[in-house]
Amino acid sequence: MRLSLVYSPEARRVHEWVVELPDHATAQQGLEHMLTLLQSQAPHDVPQDAETLTPAIWGRKAKPGQSLRDGDRLEWLRPLRVDPKLARRERFQQQGARNTGLFARRRAGAKAGY
Repeated sequence: MRLSLVYSPEARRVHEWVVELPDHATAQQGLEHMLTLLQSQAPHDVPQDAETLTPAIWGRKAKPGQSLRDGDRLEWLRPLRVDPKLARRERFQQQGARNTGLFARRRAGAKAGY
């Protein structure tokens, strides 16, 4: 079975491999394979706290025992640094209500709401 293994140690840096694993492989086996690839090709990017990383298949959380299918994309996700709701709220407060939303870029002289 053919899989894509993806890991990003930091923003805008991504390691991606296309590998062959035996049929009925689990997410845990895929992660172990990814860790060996990382140790051999990019040892400085090996995570020190691998237990904080979350396995995911196509961006959806997966359990380590979950079986993989041909063509899956197995990802190793880092924990979020900032809660997305909090970040959005802070951006909104910095911009102010006038410059955001559906009608932020009105034509000069246009009616409100159009």
